[in-house]
This record gives sequence, C-alpha cells and structure tokens, in this order.
Amino acid sequence: MEAGRVDFYIGLCLAVSSSVFIGGSFILKKKGLLRLAGKGSMRAGQGGYAYLKEWLWWAGLISMGVGEAANFAAYAFAPATLVTPLGALSVLVSAVLSSYFLNERLNAHGKLGCLLCVLGSTVMVVHAPQEEEVASLSAMAQKLKDPGFIAFAACVVGSSLVLILAVVPRFGQKNVLVYITICSVIGSLSVSCVKGLGIGIKELVAGTAVLREPLFWSLLVCLVLCVSIQISYLNKALDIFNTSIVTPIYYVFFTTSVIACSAILFREWLRMSLNAVVGTISGFLTIVLGIFMLHAFKDITFSWDSVPLYLKKGPRDSCQGPQPYAALFGHDIHAEGNVNPPLRGGTKDGWASEQEKDR
Repeated sequence: MEAGRVDFYIGLCLAVSSSVFIGGSFILKKKGLLRLAGKGSMRAGQGGYAYLKEWLWWAGLISMGVGEAANFAAYAFAPATLVTPLGALSVLVSAVLSSYFLNERLNAHGKLGCLLCVLGSTVMVVHAPQEEEVASLSAMAQKLKDPGFIAFAACVVGSSLVLILAVVPRFGQKNVLVYITICSVIGSLSVSCVKGLGIGIKELVAGTAVLREPLFWSLLVCLVLCVSIQISYLNKALDIFNTSIVTPIYYVFFTTSVIACSAILFREWLRMSLNAVVGTISGFLTIVLGIFMLHAFKDITFSWDSVPLYLKKGPRDSCQGPQPYAALFGHDIHAEGNVNPPLRGGTKDGWASEQEKDR
C-alpha cells in the first residue's frame, strides 16, 4: 500500500511538470512559426517544412520532448485516467504565456475558464478510476488481444485514414476540428503504447529481459509512428489557427479519446462505484465548461460597463454612463402616457373599429 502511494505521488509530480513543459512548447513553436511567416517562408499549413531551420521551433520541440518524457514516465507510475486529465494544466500554462508573449488577450472569462480547468482536473484526480493491475508485458499482451480493443483500434486507424485522404485536402485549412481530430484519435493509441513501454522499462530495470520480447519493439515502432503523425498535424493546426483555439480543443478531444481507449483496454469503469463515476464525469464536464469559456469569450472585452445597472453602487452611478440595456417599446409608452400600443390599425380609432368588426 505504501509503495502504491509513493508511485501515485511520483506519477502526479511527473504529470504536473509535463503540463508545464508542454504548455510552454506551444508558445515557442508558435513564435517560431510566426517568425517564419514574417520572413515569407512557405508556411507549415501550406506543406512547407522551413520550421526545421528555426531555432525557436526546435526549442519548442525540445520542451515538448521533455514534457512528453515526463508524461511517459507518469504513465508508468499512475493510471492513464489520472495522468491525462492533468493535461488541463497545459491549457492554463499556454493561455497565460500566450497573453504575455503572443499578445493574445486573456480576459476575465478566460481566467475563470482556467480556474474551472484546474478545479475539474482536481475532481477527476480525486475520483479517478483505478486500472486493473498490469505488471508485465505478458499481461499487457493479453489486454491488447481483447476483441473490444482490436475493434477500437481498427476504428481509429480507419477514421484517421479517411480524414487524411478525403477530408484534409478539402476542409483542413478551413476547420480546426479536422487536424485536431486526427491528432486526438491517434494520440489515444500512442498513450496505450506509452503505457506498455513504461511497464516494459520498469521490468527491464528490475532485471527482466524484455528486449527479447517482440511486443516491446512493436510498441516502440507504433509509438514513433503515432507521435510523428501527431506532430505533423499539430504543426499545421498551430500554423493556421490561433493558439488559444488549438490548445483547448486539442485537450478536450485528446482527453476524451484517451479515456475511451483506457476504459476499453483496461475496463476500469466496471470496478468504479457510482460516486466515482459521477465525480469523474462531473470533473470532466467542468473542464469542458472551462475550455468553452476560455475559447468562446476570448474576444469579448469585460468591463464595468457591461455589468447590469442594478449591480452598480449608488443611485447616481445607475443614471450616469452608457446604458447597456434599453427598455422595450411597449414599456416606454406605458411609462409616458399609459397609452395602449395600436394593434392592427394605425390609431386608437382604427383599433376600435377593428374591435367592432370582430363583434
């Protein structure tokens, strides 16, 4: 039990540090892509690869690599449904840093959205479902042979190919969901590979000859392939769309995909109590609400002028300054002369004549 608690806190610290590095990597990559756009180089969204010569982009890639390495280690110590929700912290880090370094405004709604992301992540961590014990690659192999997971993986690969071959050429540069969906569904498979490799590395440190296992190398090749696809399409999304749009939407889609994959692969939800299920779903919906507030109201300027008049202090304050709310037409007429508004006719006589016709 004590060893399990130590693993829990190690995984928690690694997941938090991972979010910090990954959140900062978005800013560094975006700065590098903006510099290339200013130089007139072919942009990543148009199929260019000039960002490979930009040191800021490489700094962002290294930062993301460090974050992913910490995330990799976190999955080896803690359940996927504990580590993944903490990715909301990367949304907070990215949103705050983008307001300072990319001049992307973070208003009161955005700050409240960041707070909701943190609170939702905390609720999910408290109620996180516990995975079934998978202590070896042989146990992981049995999980991967499950028909449910095979069907899920086939759906992921098939939908990704359809999006890449048919949807991306037509709608990739118009709709941010195309690139984000590809990154997210492929990312769910990469998390499964990370989990298996983490278990294998722990066995290797313990003295087990896991390097002779074909599954270990298969997971490594699959992970490299999945991460390469994620990086490519994430770069295209960052180059075309605003960072404050890409980061939160990517988090929501990626977290949903990972939770679904983890539930199918480890079947952890079957062991959860009703309170844990409600808490997990509530925490995730809180995060989604925070992401929505962070994105939907990012262009709204929040000031005292937008607050309803009855919330302002003093009667004088309610009579001065701009009036954001206007009375309805019928209310103005009642207030001035208690005259009923004309109906169907243009005057009161016309209204009376209409009544007589009805009789």
